[in-house]
Amino acid sequence: MKMAALCSEFGDLVQIKKQLISVISLCKERGLLHSAKWASELAFALEPLPKDELPPSPPFTEEDAQDLDALTLAKSYFDLKEYDRAAYFLKGCCSQKAYFLYMYSRYLSGEKKKDDETVDSLGPLEKGQVRNEALRELRVELSKKHIAGELDGFTLYLYGVVLRKLDLLKEAVEVFVEAIHALPLHWGAWLELSNLVTNIEMLKSLSLPDCWIKDFFMAHMYTELQMIKEALQKYQNLIEAGFSKSTYIISQIAVAYHNIRDIDQALALFNELRDQDPYRIDNMDTFSNLLYVKSMKPELSYLAHNLVEIDKYRVETCCVIGNYYSLRSQHEKAALYFQRALKLNPRCLGAWTLMGHEYMEMKNTSAAIQAYRHAIEVNKRDYRAWYGLGQTYEILKMPFYCLYYYRKAHQLRPNDSRMLVALGESYEKLSQQVEAKKCYWRAYSVGDVEKMALLKLAKLHEQLNESDDAAQCYMLYIQDIFSCGEQLEHAEVSTALRYLGQYYFKNKLYDEASLCAQRCCDYNDAREEGKALLRQISQVRDQIETPSADLFAPLSNNNTPVRRVSPLNLISFTP
Repeated sequence: MKMAALCSEFGDLVQIKKQLISVISLCKERGLLHSAKWASELAFALEPLPKDELPPSPPFTEEDAQDLDALTLAKSYFDLKEYDRAAYFLKGCCSQKAYFLYMYSRYLSGEKKKDDETVDSLGPLEKGQVRNEALRELRVELSKKHIAGELDGFTLYLYGVVLRKLDLLKEAVEVFVEAIHALPLHWGAWLELSNLVTNIEMLKSLSLPDCWIKDFFMAHMYTELQMIKEALQKYQNLIEAGFSKSTYIISQIAVAYHNIRDIDQALALFNELRDQDPYRIDNMDTFSNLLYVKSMKPELSYLAHNLVEIDKYRVETCCVIGNYYSLRSQHEKAALYFQRALKLNPRCLGAWTLMGHEYMEMKNTSAAIQAYRHAIEVNKRDYRAWYGLGQTYEILKMPFYCLYYYRKAHQLRPNDSRMLVALGESYEKLSQQVEAKKCYWRAYSVGDVEKMALLKLAKLHEQLNESDDAAQCYMLYIQDIFSCGEQLEHAEVSTALRYLGQYYFKNKLYDEASLCAQRCCDYNDAREEGKALLRQISQVRDQIETPSADLFAPLSNNNTPVRRVSPLNLISFTP
């Protein structure tokens, strides 16, 4: 049913192509290059139109004719980034297009001066202290026009950007929604709105136009809000509706898989993306994160060199090089490249978070905290920054702070076992064992990425003298470790085997105890204890050895503990 509705919505792909071609032209005229690029990539994914199907040029008013010479001159200055000069020649123009370019030139002039001042005078961690001086004037002028109802879709978008920059977020959301209603095909307005939506309730409360582009926005929002299953379904629907060649959709699906740590799937999609678009730099920082996690040094090195050849002064290139140096444990160099990325774009979320990680590696906790806080200022939905703050305060031995930040991370990623294990550790340090046990068990239930939850839960039961529960957890832990097929670095199988051997021995299950003791001998740190346990078992068996087999009968009937764990079957597992 849903699919049928979507297909009818996207039924006329020719009409969508026409709309995209029109909006590309409108965005280019106003210097909105990123929106024009997005629409161009989407249009390229659709079939070309025959000549007689191409959309007509937008209507040309008397005001446009009067401002044509000034607008053409100003646009040439604007394209050369001479924003003050462009604004000077547009002053007093009446047409909507000229007025937008006049206000946008003033806004960008203020942003350029702010960035220049930041680079000249301050390190990247103090960027928040420098402001765009033009914002207040722009807000006053635009609000008057807004009240009079004289703003078109593009100028409403600019008004929303100004409000967001002034931290007037509630008003900004209202203006962006208005801008989207006035001009639904301008992707920049949708994207700005997405940065202000903090949760699913807020998303549902927005009154958005019923347009095909809304599906792209919803898929993007689901990815941002970590609702990956819903996001993937949306993107699959868009592919089936006719956008199968879209590199934008492929990249978004790859990012979604990255967010749920399906690393192999994400890598395959990024490799496919690079085959289709070998000079693409967008999202390559995310690709480098995946290569970093998989410790794929040659591939990461190749990617870094490749991007330097394409454009060494792009934010993504700096982040990729930073990841490369981080993988080589050259953390000072890595931090330097993340700082370069932030000089190029102070709102680059990934660079703030990754720089926090580097400062953590260098044991510079105060700088790490500052970097993570900046990441949260850029995007409150960045769970990595909240998690990083929790880890930093853990190093500083401040468990109440840890608890607060790990809770925030858990709210953003409720099914991520790492957040739950970290929460459990914080509760344990605060002697809240019941809460800690709940967190560890939940981490195991949702799919424990690092295979640590059961081990920590077992040790907690052990400390609380809950031997049956501890044995049960250790047994599940061993089965979990061996079933995953790869031996993990931090795996503490010997600890589990040691405990289970003693547990079975105490409960007079000598065969199982003997098997655990033999397995202990495979591990250096448990070999002596395994041998000692085997000697104990041998002594006990010698004492009870007798011609009558009936002596074993009571053991198997009533003398065993009520909550005894079933014997561990280790025969099929080889460490």
